[in-house]
Amino acid sequence: MTTRKTALLASAGLVALAVAIPLSSSASAAQSAAPPDEVTMARTAASLSSTLGDDFGGSWLADGHLVVAVTDAARATEVTGAGAVAKVVRHSSAELDSMVAGMNTAEAKAPDSVTVWGVDVRNNAVNMTVLPGAAAAGRAFAASVGVTDVRITESADAPHLFADIQGGEPYIIGQSRCSVGFSVNGGFVTAGHCEALTGGGALSKDGVALGEWGGSQFPGSDYAWVRTIGDWNPVGQVSGVGAVSGSQEAATGAGVSKSGSTTGVTQGTIGAKNQTVNYPEGTITGLTATNALCQPGDSGGSFISDGQAQGVVSGGNSFTCYFQPVNPILSAFGLSLVTG
Repeated sequence: MTTRKTALLASAGLVALAVAIPLSSSASAAQSAAPPDEVTMARTAASLSSTLGDDFGGSWLADGHLVVAVTDAARATEVTGAGAVAKVVRHSSAELDSMVAGMNTAEAKAPDSVTVWGVDVRNNAVNMTVLPGAAAAGRAFAASVGVTDVRITESADAPHLFADIQGGEPYIIGQSRCSVGFSVNGGFVTAGHCEALTGGGALSKDGVALGEWGGSQFPGSDYAWVRTIGDWNPVGQVSGVGAVSGSQEAATGAGVSKSGSTTGVTQGTIGAKNQTVNYPEGTITGLTATNALCQPGDSGGSFISDGQAQGVVSGGNSFTCYFQPVNPILSAFGLSLVTG
């Protein structure tokens, strides 16, 4: 049998859960100039997060500008001096993350009617999604761990995992199919449930043996990587989008692309981060929400923003697609991205 040498490509499309936010009058100087690109704004946000420390309340993009929240009004000038819009809020980013962490610790007590919870950076609160009529149960769950600043949405469209059908650049796990996420030295990253929920069968692509699981985590997180064999050549490209140049985390509100063989390349915006999704198969923490279209078969596929790898498709519903951020995957397994 002739072994084929094939490039492993990730898939991508754009994502959005952003809400327009009015810019304050203090932003007039920033409004008068052309806004920087989203990669530059992401770097500015990361720098301000470090500089502001405990006074940092999160960041997002609105109307083409970077908005940075602070808990101390006296530090707003540091934000505007960096070219961003300042917003004074009650809770720091660390406090919001701590609230979500407390709820995650109590996850076993969460009613099945509570489907999602996480940080709502724009509203400086915890967001929660529950099934219709379950708002009181959701508030009671949050209150049981001391969280009272909760914004609740009722929806009958509960999140589910996107597995078992081909995604962008499909690979086979026994009788199931998932998607390549991003190429790394020695293989590629993908979704953890692709290994956990399929029985971890033999891996192949285009009828040729592909490799073996290098490691996976599900539930808790939703990530895995495959160690390729033979003549398979992972390359730093995303199918239908282009080259991967790094993994700088994009800001909430930034454009992002997702690609999968079921839905192709779809477009949207990065939404709320640090989201906990209570799937029937297990609870996953630390996910990022988007409004990119995803369907069964897109699991493991890639999200990319301005050439920067963002994460791999986990699951969602008709309105929201969640991804597992890529940097924790690389860190967990000591992997490095292949760039192109």
